[in-house]
Amino acid sequence: MLPNPLHPAIVHFPVVLAFLLPIAVVGALWAIRRGARPRRAWGIPLAVALALAASAWVSVETGEEQDERVEDVVAKQPLHTHEELAETFLFVSGAVALIAAAGLVGGLTGRAARIATAAGSALLVVGAFRVGHSGGQLVYRYGAASAYAPERVGAAADDLSATAARPRDRERSEDDERR
Repeated sequence: MLPNPLHPAIVHFPVVLAFLLPIAVVGALWAIRRGARPRRAWGIPLAVALALAASAWVSVETGEEQDERVEDVVAKQPLHTHEELAETFLFVSGAVALIAAAGLVGGLTGRAARIATAAGSALLVVGAFRVGHSGGQLVYRYGAASAYAPERVGAAADDLSATAARPRDRERSEDDERR
């Protein structure tokens, strides 16, 4: 059974993979420097880069599927910013995956591709942070999750806020304000 909405469950994969890619790249470069065959050592960073690009694509697709529902709750600008950051991240992750594939080639071309992949993996860490932060802002600052909240949750929240406003609670909050 798939979660609904699917996007929040999927987006964690590219974030994790973006942070694992530089570790895999550094490990492979270290192994190559110590004498490992480049094609063999480079397989792990290539696999991580391909998985990252694939998961970024799935994240963008699931986000686009849920876009219209969230638009009813969130202002257009923060949602648009998140979409643009995600699409840029997808493009960069795809480019890094292609460059990583060239890292399997021998000689100067392969070495240059492996170094370029290392640089690209650092960019992807920054990109994952920015996309993740903007997505978190949508949920926690702009209330995007409320697009999926059943109406009874809103009624339950009203009941809780009424209960929380009891006189004893108000006295405590007045005491807190004085301090």
